Amino acid sequence: MARNGLKKSILAAVAGVLVASAAQAGGLERSGYNIDLLFDPSDYAAEATATYVNPQRELKDVEDIRPGNGVGSDGIGGGSTSVQDTESYWAPRVGVKAGLGDSVDCMADYSQPWGAHTNPGRNWMGANDNIETKVESDNYAATCSYKWDMGPGFVRLIGGAFYQEVGGFKERLVAPGAIGRLDLEGSGWGWRTGVAYEIPEYAMRASLVYNSAVDLDDLSGTIDLRQFAPIGVKYDVSGSASMPDSLELKVQTGIAPGWLAFGSVKWTDWSQLQVLNFCPATGSPLPCTSLDLLYQDGWTITGGIGHKFNDQWSGAVSVAWDRGTSTGIGTQTDTWTLGTAVTYSPTQNVELRLAGIVGILTSGESGPTTYQGTTYGNEARYSFDNDFVGAISTSLKVRF
Repeated sequence: MARNGLKKSILAAVAGVLVASAAQAGGLERSGYNIDLLFDPSDYAAEATATYVNPQRELKDVEDIRPGNGVGSDGIGGGSTSVQDTESYWAPRVGVKAGLGDSVDCMADYSQPWGAHTNPGRNWMGANDNIETKVESDNYAATCSYKWDMGPGFVRLIGGAFYQEVGGFKERLVAPGAIGRLDLEGSGWGWRTGVAYEIPEYAMRASLVYNSAVDLDDLSGTIDLRQFAPIGVKYDVSGSASMPDSLELKVQTGIAPGWLAFGSVKWTDWSQLQVLNFCPATGSPLPCTSLDLLYQDGWTITGGIGHKFNDQWSGAVSVAWDRGTSTGIGTQTDTWTLGTAVTYSPTQNVELRLAGIVGILTSGESGPTTYQGTTYGNEARYSFDNDFVGAISTSLKVRF
């Protein structure tokens, strides 16, 4: 029979492997949302996590299919037909949790849930599609729960709010020898609600949590066309977008002395990000631009096993599948990952955790795609094989 000590030790390893796996989900997801610290049985706890992700997506057979802005990176047909597209990145998270009496728990955390960074450079045949694109985010959240006894365990109602800042830029070739740049930033509020049922004696917990969309109605920035002689200006633009809502079911339970099984299913509403238009003030003769994503909804399914080796060491292993969000343009195909994690607890109040994943970014191609009667992705055509992705996550938790 799994006891409460099992919950404290193995769950740290489980959390580690899930954090590392989540860092390579689809859309613009980096670490997403995570409120596992809220369930820590201690009165007070603080945790800091850093995850490093190294996706190695390589594009090949690149073809410039729109000569209007010059063919190839030099405008006359030059440029490589294969290129490394992705950049590695760090995803930090810091949180603190406090128990307020016997029934209320609250946590506050900082994370970077969304992001992207592709940097093929300008010396490839697809420079008119992308030279560099980068998206970053900052998320500040507060979440509380109220619990009461029910049957052999207890029910927990969960609610919270978060404030999010999102920004980024995109550069691409707009004419032979001329690079255009779009810069954007915006912010918005979101909320979460959920329910959980726990039986500590069996290390059993089932939780269902919904995170709302974050409307970036004030998304604004600039278009820089100063290298493009016919226009030669930098001007303000604005638009709107929503970072997606999500729903996640997590289940875990002790299955034998020292053993724990866990799994999760998450849906993320990436399909609301299709074509994002950014334009100058009404009546301006200056051109608009757009970010063409054409995403479909994301689904992530994870399952695994955790084991307590002794009072100091525990570990976990998991397998995860993430459905690709690209639908004809882009490189976000299905991802398969294998994750492992180990936790060392020198005392009951300190946990050190190391987790990692290895995975496959599945093959595919990108090219002209029709959406609502308009063709997108008609700057360049390319393909890609199965590629490697790896990640490592470290964490320190202190209870007091």
